Amino acid sequence: MEFRLKPVAFPDLPGWTEDDPTALFDMLERCRHHLMTAKPYRTGSLGVTAADLLPALTAAGKHSPENPAQGRAFFEAWFQPFLIDRTDGERGLVTAYYEPEVEVRAEPDAEFRFPFYRRPDDMVDIDEANRPAGFDPYFAFGRLRDGCIEEYPDRAAIDQGLLHGRGLEIAYCRSKVDVFFIHIQGAARLHYRDGTVRRITYAAKTGHRFSPIGKLLIERGEIDAATVSMASIRDWLARHPEQVDAVLWHNRSYIFFREAPVEDPALGPVAAAKVPIVAGRSLAVDRQIHTFGTPFFIRSEGLTHLDGGGPFARTMLALDTGSAIVGPSRGDIFTGSGDAAGALAGHVRNPADFYVFVPRTAAQRYQHDEG
Repeated sequence: MEFRLKPVAFPDLPGWTEDDPTALFDMLERCRHHLMTAKPYRTGSLGVTAADLLPALTAAGKHSPENPAQGRAFFEAWFQPFLIDRTDGERGLVTAYYEPEVEVRAEPDAEFRFPFYRRPDDMVDIDEANRPAGFDPYFAFGRLRDGCIEEYPDRAAIDQGLLHGRGLEIAYCRSKVDVFFIHIQGAARLHYRDGTVRRITYAAKTGHRFSPIGKLLIERGEIDAATVSMASIRDWLARHPEQVDAVLWHNRSYIFFREAPVEDPALGPVAAAKVPIVAGRSLAVDRQIHTFGTPFFIRSEGLTHLDGGGPFARTMLALDTGSAIVGPSRGDIFTGSGDAAGALAGHVRNPADFYVFVPRTAAQRYQHDEG
């Protein structure tokens, strides 16, 4: 997808003067700490590097804005905004995701029968060094069997018992539909019978391409495209239990998890950027294009239910990614944890304008509408 970057002045960002970006400063500091103690974030094709971002991240760690105006002044001093302008004339698109909370059991019983699995020990990462000839370049994981790498079996095979008895179960859920949607979200808080709350987060996947079941149901005429949402998909599945397996298996991709503590209930799970995400301020982006730690300003006049009826216009930080998040102006907003956050996330699918904040020290590379 071709695009250009068009420089924009901060006062010309619609809604900028009403935004309060102070919540981003702790997030920027956590990114700085990660960069200083672990490997740098991979540079996206846009070319903004971790080295480009680091001076601004370091300055943010020393800055404690007392009000929204001081927070905005920091970004104005350190960054140059650019509108991501697609050459096909289309606008960007935002959706949303959340961290579900679900009741589980440590051991299966007649009611809780559907497992969350850890990464299997026969799964291997695939890169250009070990990718078999003719292997789909999309696959980042495979199965090592008899010394050869092959495609990992898909959702249908796993649901039918492929991994049973290998000790990979983390916990058991009451509903296979809940398990499926937690795969889509990539994380969850697990509530055990004794009151313990644990978290599972993404560890790996089979590698198959994400195939949205909502699109399948629309194509079949089962759900109206104008009103499709997570709630409407769940409702359809509840009314057609005999078709649940076939519909869920349409999405061959299967997610594996790792366990993690809930250290701060106010924060979301640790995302692909290796730092916790924050409700309403964390954005999943296409990591092939954008570099984690990059700020964005997202404006969507049609997305109103996240901001009390007003247009969505917020500074956000790119901290996550996802299989369905593809393209320069495609984003997924994290809405928080629990059912209320899920209700917010399930109704977000709106055109939006994406403004990427490039550090001023690097902005001269983009001043000629290059993309």
